[in-house]
Amino acid sequence: MNVKIYTLVPDHTLERASVHRVLLAFLLLLLQAWRGSCHPQCLDYKPPFEPQQPLAFCKEYSKFGCCDLEKDEDISVRFHTIMANFDHSGFSTCGKYIRSILCQECSPYAAHLYDAEDANTPMRMLPGLCGDYCYEYWRHCRYTLSLLLEDKGNPQEFANLTAILEDDRTKFCNFLELKDKQYCYPNVLTNAELNANLGSVSEDPQGCLELCLQEVVNGLRNPVAMIHANDGTHRFFVAEQLGYVWVYLANGSRIDRPFLNLTRAVLTSPWAGDERGFLCIALHPRFPTVNKAYVYYSVSVKREEKIRISEFTLSAHDENQLDHSSERTILEVVEPASNHNGGQLLFGNDGYLYIFIGDGGRAGDPFGKFGNSQNKSTLLGKVLRIDVDNNDDGAPYSIPSDNPFLREKARPEIYAYGVRNMWRCSIDRGDPTTGQGRDRMFCGDVGQNKYEEVDLIVKGGNYGWRAKEGFSCYDRKLCQNSSLDDILPIFAYPHKLGKSVTGGYIYRGCQMPNLNGLYIFGDFMSGRLMSLKENATTGEWQYNEICMGRDQTCRFPKLINTYYKYIISFAEDESGELYFLATGVPSATARAGVVYKIVDPSRRARPGKCSIKPSPVKIKGKLIHFHPKEEFVINKKPTTTPMAMATTPATTTPTGYRTAIMTAVSSRIAQTPIINTLPTRRPHHRPPITTSQALTSPQPPPFPSSTSLNQPQGAVTSAHYPQRARALTTPLPSCWSQKATTPTDKPQRPTINTTLLKTQEEKLRLGVKLGSTGEGNQIYKTPRGQGGALGHKGGRGRTRLKAGSVRLVSANGLSDRGRVEIFIRGRWGTVCDDLFNTKAGTVVCRQLGFSKVVAVMKRAMLGEAHSSVQILLDDVECEGGESSLLACKRSVVGKHNCTHAEDVGVICA
Repeated sequence: MNVKIYTLVPDHTLERASVHRVLLAFLLLLLQAWRGSCHPQCLDYKPPFEPQQPLAFCKEYSKFGCCDLEKDEDISVRFHTIMANFDHSGFSTCGKYIRSILCQECSPYAAHLYDAEDANTPMRMLPGLCGDYCYEYWRHCRYTLSLLLEDKGNPQEFANLTAILEDDRTKFCNFLELKDKQYCYPNVLTNAELNANLGSVSEDPQGCLELCLQEVVNGLRNPVAMIHANDGTHRFFVAEQLGYVWVYLANGSRIDRPFLNLTRAVLTSPWAGDERGFLCIALHPRFPTVNKAYVYYSVSVKREEKIRISEFTLSAHDENQLDHSSERTILEVVEPASNHNGGQLLFGNDGYLYIFIGDGGRAGDPFGKFGNSQNKSTLLGKVLRIDVDNNDDGAPYSIPSDNPFLREKARPEIYAYGVRNMWRCSIDRGDPTTGQGRDRMFCGDVGQNKYEEVDLIVKGGNYGWRAKEGFSCYDRKLCQNSSLDDILPIFAYPHKLGKSVTGGYIYRGCQMPNLNGLYIFGDFMSGRLMSLKENATTGEWQYNEICMGRDQTCRFPKLINTYYKYIISFAEDESGELYFLATGVPSATARAGVVYKIVDPSRRARPGKCSIKPSPVKIKGKLIHFHPKEEFVINKKPTTTPMAMATTPATTTPTGYRTAIMTAVSSRIAQTPIINTLPTRRPHHRPPITTSQALTSPQPPPFPSSTSLNQPQGAVTSAHYPQRARALTTPLPSCWSQKATTPTDKPQRPTINTTLLKTQEEKLRLGVKLGSTGEGNQIYKTPRGQGGALGHKGGRGRTRLKAGSVRLVSANGLSDRGRVEIFIRGRWGTVCDDLFNTKAGTVVCRQLGFSKVVAVMKRAMLGEAHSSVQILLDDVECEGGESSLLACKRSVVGKHNCTHAEDVGVICA
């Protein structure tokens, strides 16, 4: 029989129990569960999904979980690598435990099993086990723990720790056990409450659908419309009531020059609730070739108020700007009052332009015997359909040959009538697989005194106003007219729910399969988000309110669970993902408008299914990068956050706290996961750190997290260390396979460095710097092969630092890691960890001459700067190829909402 040789630990080393206790205490603290209500979430901080094909190894998660075939194969390879250490008996005994533990990365509750719901909290190295199961594992296969942990960190930290754990059942299970008996493995598989409706849209006890939001655009003045060009660029265009239309790229950046500026022509005012202004924009369905846009806005001509529909052509010199001199009036309609202007333009799949005009204003449509809406000789209170193709010569539009009232004494443009003030309409793209529902046109029609309604628009339809409001009679004489033949709404709601409907969209996007076929809309006055779902059998529409996810439901990176009250409009992007536009101050001059993306936290599409590659866009001018302002709010059930009407929100920052643009102060979610490894002690041949300055005693930062097993794309995967030699202090179980090794490759036990003084070692364990930020602890490195850059200006023999130079300030003298400091305007300062990810870390490490970044350390884990040091950069977002952090998307130098508790650090290699 071949014998596999291991070098055992000398007895005198084992007697250094204090070092072991420090390491053990650190790990146990590292693995403490972060408490809170839980929800399905993967280790990449995203919802679970259904894999494209059943998994071959972790089969229990084939229908729904966090692994695709590639990840499943990776786990299988790791399993068989570990099991190569065992003979047949050992494989039979321990294989099931190893397999189950490894496969928990695929569990839909993986984030809870690994304590990883929040990117800011430490994460377990192994999933949390239930107590009974842990005891079984310890009793049968305790010695496999070292195999499971061997790729998790520095071998010097783990060499003897696993042996200590493996010999003590209490310590072993304290290390592995998850105290929450509902979510620990294997109870999580059999918990009826957790597995009921798993993967469906989450509902609160009242049946309200729990969704989340992502802030996409902010600082807008009453954003009234958002559209896309359908040209592969995935640009979107946002219109403000004042008359500006802005272009946003797929990455969220805004082009500084407006796509259109009609502010001089648009009629509106600053007072809240003014219905006049720039109301809508639509691009020609063949915009990439036809290059025409159509706009709907209010004007005053010789003191007469009108709505105007105009056509513009794209500039010949800039694909992100219309030719302002090309305006051609398509249609003008006199408005007898200042309200009920309508305001929707859209192109149908038939290629025709649809125009939705209000009834002319005032209460009850008082114009004429039957009102404007029932009068087919006027365009007020109507849905129009016109043909704007081939109009370069002659009339600006023609009438489609199948318009419904061509043979009557009616305006030929009319497509439908009897509408009051339709505000926001959309056309169903149809089910992505079957095409069911395609071409249906949905509109929200604002009511009078009692009801708001949602209508399904059909050719020639009479929608009842002013005879009816919702399902009830408004004008009883007209209501009893047998010739009314009106079409009832698919849904109407009373004014106790809201007083001004904002029509929405049927979701047909890719990223959130649960929402397919759900009509999502809202109410401007109440701020209520609502949904309708058609029963395919009965044709009836089921209503569900939408509320924001409570507690941890929305605790994903970049997601929030509050929004501003006044819902102005809905939109979809080129991929069919759904958005809504809202404001906290409904005035055309208040920069309180935000665009939100609607997100389902319960389920996502499988990775890669919805990936897009935007076509390049030629930019003239500058890009203004997007910085989110709103924040996640926990421990409450927020739905809306109304704001004071007088001014835009204040953004003062009390010392030591972060504030949101909204009225609530809340904890901010980090935008990227925080990945960490155990602190690495200095090699024993280096002398202890000395400093002439008194040691400072800052508050210790939060404990760092362990290396993730399943990293999100673009995040740090792991720290790379030399191959660990396995060291054991107890006999190997007989079931381990025994393979001979040669003397040249015989594993050697790593020695544990004990040269640090105890107080220094404890400070290092806690991540506390061992001194002030004096030069003795400040480590910065110039690119290899170049002279050292000194932190001084001028001077013979000294290099003058360039703006954007960086250095790493380390507490323990290591040159490859430390707090990031940047040199700007003649001084060094820190960088806030908001949005700072591995791409930004790559820029820093490359500046210092390293080849790559190993980890990005947030929450001042590599040391917190003294209060006298200024925070210079915040919200840094890099692509990875920039020459310095100053070339990345970022806030203005010196502008931030951080404290030094959020100083970012990096580890380079």
